[in-house]
Amino acid sequence: MRYYRDDELSSLSDIKKKIEYLYKNHPNVHANISVRYPRTPRLTLTGIPVVIKGVYPNVFQVEDTSSGVPKLYMHQYSEIATKEIEILELADLVVTKG
Repeated sequence: MRYYRDDELSSLSDIKKKIEYLYKNHPNVHANISVRYPRTPRLTLTGIPVVIKGVYPNVFQVEDTSSGVPKLYMHQYSEIATKEIEILELADLVVTKG
């Protein structure tokens, strides 16, 4: 089990708020994904167009149609903090209360 420091928890909640905002307002985003399968080298996919399909308490769901066949993936918010997945639209996004 991974324990997070207080500043990491606030950053994870910030990440979740930003993902929820994109899901409600602009679900079509671009992502850089670092995939690692057992016994294979790390595969990095850059600029993949994905659609945010769902936001849940601990995970969010994206759909990738770049190969022609829709594939659904579940990602944890911590994967954004550890840079395993990067949503390009999050870089300059500022979510305000209101």
